[in-house]
Amino acid sequence: MIHRIGVLSDTHLAATGDALAFLADLDEGAFAGVEMILHAGDVVEADVLQAFTRCPVLAVRGNMDPVTPSLPGKRVIEVGNARIGLMHGWGASYDLEDRLLKEFHGADLDVLIYGHSHRPVCYQRNGILLFNPGSATDRRNMPYHSVGILEIGAEINGSIIRLD
Repeated sequence: MIHRIGVLSDTHLAATGDALAFLADLDEGAFAGVEMILHAGDVVEADVLQAFTRCPVLAVRGNMDPVTPSLPGKRVIEVGNARIGLMHGWGASYDLEDRLLKEFHGADLDVLIYGHSHRPVCYQRNGILLFNPGSATDRRNMPYHSVGILEIGAEINGSIIRLD
């Protein structure tokens, strides 16, 4: 069995009609057929996550999110045979992955999903898939907006989906 997971980060959205419509379109488009959605922080208003109605949504708090029980600082999620670490990130981008990996020291992760840099990343490092979906709404210096799909089966694969 292959588990498909939608991954996004750094949406920076207020709970407006336009924002909810954008996420509902994402739910029916790029995330059609996923069984879960993971948001790696900087949601800004957690109510926007209600736009995803077909499957569970798990999120973590980013540096732009208020402290709330529904958005913990980090999570470890087990899906199929994989352990997924989910955390936003902080500070400069140049050693972001090193700092995040230290946060999960001893957690025996297969995947580390993170955000903060708005830069899509998908590569293996020391047996861990490092996966940043970029941003669906705030591309900063990237030429496109993006989200990700994580597939967990006999192997673990991630793909970045360009939205524009």
